[in-house]
Amino acid sequence: MSQQVVTRFAPSPTGYLHIGGARTALFNWLFARGRGGRFLLRIEDTDKARSTPEATQAILDGMAWMGLDHDGDVISQAARADRHAEVAHRMLAAGKAYKCFATQEEIQAFRDNARAEGRSTLYHSPWRDADPATHPDAPFVVRIKAPRDGATIIRDAVQGDVTIRNDQLDDMVLLRSDGTPVYMLAVAVDDFDMGVTHVIRGDDHLNNAARQMMIYDAMGWPLPVYAHIPLIHGPDGKKLSKRHGALGTVEYQQMGYPASGMRNYLARLGWSHGDDEFFTDAQAQEWFDLDGIGKSPARFDFKKLENICGHHIAATDDAALLHELAEFRRAVDLPALSPEKNALLLSGMYCLKERARTYPELLEKAEFILADRPIVPDEKAAAQLTDVSRGILRELTPHLQNASWTRENLEASANAFAAEKEMKFGKLAGPMRAALAGRSATPSVFDMMLILGQEETLARLGDAAQGDG
Repeated sequence: MSQQVVTRFAPSPTGYLHIGGARTALFNWLFARGRGGRFLLRIEDTDKARSTPEATQAILDGMAWMGLDHDGDVISQAARADRHAEVAHRMLAAGKAYKCFATQEEIQAFRDNARAEGRSTLYHSPWRDADPATHPDAPFVVRIKAPRDGATIIRDAVQGDVTIRNDQLDDMVLLRSDGTPVYMLAVAVDDFDMGVTHVIRGDDHLNNAARQMMIYDAMGWPLPVYAHIPLIHGPDGKKLSKRHGALGTVEYQQMGYPASGMRNYLARLGWSHGDDEFFTDAQAQEWFDLDGIGKSPARFDFKKLENICGHHIAATDDAALLHELAEFRRAVDLPALSPEKNALLLSGMYCLKERARTYPELLEKAEFILADRPIVPDEKAAAQLTDVSRGILRELTPHLQNASWTRENLEASANAFAAEKEMKFGKLAGPMRAALAGRSATPSVFDMMLILGQEETLARLGDAAQGDG
């Protein structure tokens, strides 16, 4: 039986979950979930200066909103420092690493001389093969014995075979002079201990792979599969940054993009499955494979994001969408809606969710439900409520009082009234929109009438006819 797939997402806590990090997490999640594997979360919190509980919580919140559930407890890299040091000491005992007593001044002098002579500035420690009997009683770092000849080949599932000459690799420090482990050691040890089979991460870590592979080789550990994915660029082809717009997932949540749409869009950003653009989580998990990841940076496109999010809103079950709207309102500090308003929203979801690309757009379409009498029209809608149109609304009201409250009967009554007045229905629709919603862009007037019900509809038409609101 083949080994169970284990992937991991290992962010440094910088304050929020970056959209690029969210995509890396998503790729790892999809790859593991689609194969019945495990998806683990490790917080690389060894940098004490910026690793705070608040920053870690921001990452966890971003993951939760994205719907990227992980298996097991969150692992703290800093809490495993003793284990990292233990591995370094094992390499030291096996002759795979050595104590280096060189001072910073000696290392700088070596580099200055090498630069002046046109040689490589990679440091070659005189302590690499020194007799332990000659070791002074002085501070030291522990360095790995890097291979001096040949080449290291990273067999990457996305980039292909990447060859790095070993004379370009220095004897990397494993433990600092105070005994604390370095990041490179911690990552390799954690990945091995966590049983990670596939390391899927940004291609800015590609050179790190060669250094981490040295640790695996020194310890006799089997290598994971590496897959280094290109970074996300902005529409201008430059690395995604604040000038392109929002960077953190929480910002996208607050802008009202559905998490399902974000997952779909980010999955499609740098990975493809034929010509498929819109797909469900289940399809993404079934289809996702490392072979489908491109080698070129993907470009973030807000219009494509909005288009895909619109498809997801339209496809979401009405009750689930109502729940998501409540979560969105909570995220942006809007008050919770009353049970009565929620009931009306649910009944009107069939006409609200079509062509809405974000939750704010949906709520804007639902303003006729959310507003209370008297309805105060905006400037454009108010222009529809002239003395003439108010008179027409007054005359329309008796026709609707006697109408059976079905779409067919309402359309028939309104069209018959318009014909009686020798006007097109469009002339009637404008004042009705203004009266019912206080907006000029709304769902169909008949949808609004059906959702609001007869009593509320007639009350709003009556207010507008009398000039109230």
